[in-house]
Amino acid sequence: MRDITKDTQLCISLSARPTNIGTRFHNHLYEVLDLNYVYKAFSPTDIEQAIAGVRGLGIRGCAVSMPWKEAVIPLVDRMAESAAAIQSVNTIVNDDGVLTAYNTDYQAIYNLLESHQVPRGSFAVLGAGGMAKAAVAALTHAGFGPGTVVARNEQTGRALAEQYGHDWAPDADGLEVSLILNATPMGMAGGPAEHDLAVPLEVVERTATIFDVVAFPSETPLITAARAVGKPVITGAEVIALQAAEQFVLYTDVRPTDDQVAEASRISRA
Repeated sequence: MRDITKDTQLCISLSARPTNIGTRFHNHLYEVLDLNYVYKAFSPTDIEQAIAGVRGLGIRGCAVSMPWKEAVIPLVDRMAESAAAIQSVNTIVNDDGVLTAYNTDYQAIYNLLESHQVPRGSFAVLGAGGMAKAAVAALTHAGFGPGTVVARNEQTGRALAEQYGHDWAPDADGLEVSLILNATPMGMAGGPAEHDLAVPLEVVERTATIFDVVAFPSETPLITAARAVGKPVITGAEVIALQAAEQFVLYTDVRPTDDQVAEASRISRA
């Protein structure tokens, strides 16, 4: 273990259900690149106090997960374009007490659609929270559509859909689209719906590509069902690796190589 000194920079994550994925990812790269940083995951009980701690303690960087991606907006000083455009935050950088918010989820989703060469077509995004906002924006800007936002909350679901010129639906029954992207906690380990399928099996069977942003486990019930019927999939493990790499650059001003990112991702999930 590297020595931790008074000069060591601290980066953290704030999540309702923290895992060791980000911790292993960042700390591995700090070691490989010989950077005097350390990363630690937290599950705060008061998000306002937690962000005040980031500022007051000089914590260099902070990853933000559900359910606080929107709640932290009034707590920061600046919103970078990536966060302001979708009003959702997953990264905060502290520059001498000035907190700037970013969203690296958007870029990760956009890049994965490109690298997997997903054919442009109709889509449905499940959810209307912070990750769903990043997904709808990325899909729209990548040329996908028409789109449907599937959310039980009509107010938030319609608002997100109409912002980008798409439709809203209260459930996934009857969906007929080219791509389904799950941006809800359905299938997340430790959650109340960890064993549930995010959409009915018949919907999976008639959808060309399945994308699930849930990272733990990466083989969610939705991904497992899609693989079983031979559908191309994009997993949350891929999302978390790319968005974490962009966070790493924001915190350190150092860009790791693709091979280093791939190795950090492998170690993070070991």
